[in-house]
Amino acid sequence: MPTETSPLLSKHQPPLKRTPLPWFQFSIVMVMQLAEPVTSSVIYPFAPDLIRRLGTPEENVGHYVGILQSLFFFTQSLTVLHWSRLSDLIGRKPVILSGLCGLSLSMYCFGLSKTFWGLVISRCLNGALNGNIGVMKSILAELTDATNVAQAVSWFPISWNTGAMLGPIIGGFLSRPAERFPDLFGSNAFLIEYPYFLACAVPASFSLLVFFIAATYFKETLKNPLPISCLLRGEDEDGLKGSGCEDGRRKASKRPKPLPFRKVLTKRVVLAGSAYAFLSLIDICYTAVQPTFLSTPIPYGGLGWTPSQIGRLLSIRAIINAVFQVCFFSRVHDTIGSKNTFLLGVSAFFPIFTLFKIINLAALDPAWGQGWVNGMLAIQVLCSLIVSMSYGTVMIYINSSAPNTRSIGATNGVCQMIVSIMRGIGPAAGNSLFSLTLQRGYLDGWLVYVVFLVFTVVTTWIGTLLPEKVWVIEEEEEGHEE
Repeated sequence: MPTETSPLLSKHQPPLKRTPLPWFQFSIVMVMQLAEPVTSSVIYPFAPDLIRRLGTPEENVGHYVGILQSLFFFTQSLTVLHWSRLSDLIGRKPVILSGLCGLSLSMYCFGLSKTFWGLVISRCLNGALNGNIGVMKSILAELTDATNVAQAVSWFPISWNTGAMLGPIIGGFLSRPAERFPDLFGSNAFLIEYPYFLACAVPASFSLLVFFIAATYFKETLKNPLPISCLLRGEDEDGLKGSGCEDGRRKASKRPKPLPFRKVLTKRVVLAGSAYAFLSLIDICYTAVQPTFLSTPIPYGGLGWTPSQIGRLLSIRAIINAVFQVCFFSRVHDTIGSKNTFLLGVSAFFPIFTLFKIINLAALDPAWGQGWVNGMLAIQVLCSLIVSMSYGTVMIYINSSAPNTRSIGATNGVCQMIVSIMRGIGPAAGNSLFSLTLQRGYLDGWLVYVVFLVFTVVTTWIGTLLPEKVWVIEEEEEGHEE
């Protein structure tokens, strides 16, 4: 019986040959994953302008924009566990398809909203109807094994970073098309009345396209899922009745059952989930505060950059990060191991947060010169690439922490629920603390960064509790009953 610290390979075993990735199915998964970052980030460039057009006073624009950004994660935290547990029952594919439909519907609604409450409802639908992020990780666990999971994880950031790069470009380029492109859309009454519909319709239509691709080509990865028709009749896998469910009952008897929620919360799931939650908290604080820091005037503690300069930096970082993860994550992970890779990534936050204040001090002093400022910004970008390796590693830990193979979805759902809560709190709390630090001058402007460094220390401590080797999921025998 394997234990939590059991190594994947015996000391006397030769290294296992790497299993080839199922590239066709894996490519479809990456395309499916692309839909979420595109739809979630497309509103960032035009959200402030949209809020202003609703008649919001300038001093409250940032507050309402923050609400829209956080609502997605808060509503996702309420439903992602249920979607993940449902995928353990009826399969991954139906849940993925439902999520893609939810993304599409919510984005069309967002583009047609003319009141703040309409935007709120649309954004809530975006998070509540989409549980794909947790299910994607379950699919990854079922498409890979211990020999190729690091290779698969190294490719995952490509789709996410591509979506995070394309979303703002689409949102900024296609918003208010009647004003920006009067020769093409100047006489279009619909786009004049709904100036942000086109920017929302593109990712919404893309999600529909991905829906049809997934429906046609993606193959179910869960073995012997419960027929949806049986679920609609109110019959679970313990009480399948009727001729239409006979086959489902026979298959259900041959597979391990998903565990109750309490039994999913094992010590190793809590540990892996905590590592993921605190990593996400400090990362979302960094992601949220960085643009605010860059746009804040130099005398007030920032760099005074324009939106185009900020967008250029973020896009360049996303591209470099995708290439870096593909080229180096698997090699680093296989060389130093899962635990050390996670700790290496988290440790990169120490120079990232320390450099914020130093960069501002360099910008204030002409003796430093712009070269020093650019050089320290480059160091921050390079450190952020190392940080991203922690996400790949913690994904491996979470998938391997599942109590059994039929609880992978629930395990990812629990962890994603906690992370969504952290990501909902992080942007508002981080930016508020940043503003408070600059307004009051706490710790001579260092308070916000000191708090972030304390969170980094806590995350590092949690990382030291992780085992050197990832856990082994216990395989239950067919027909085994809990």
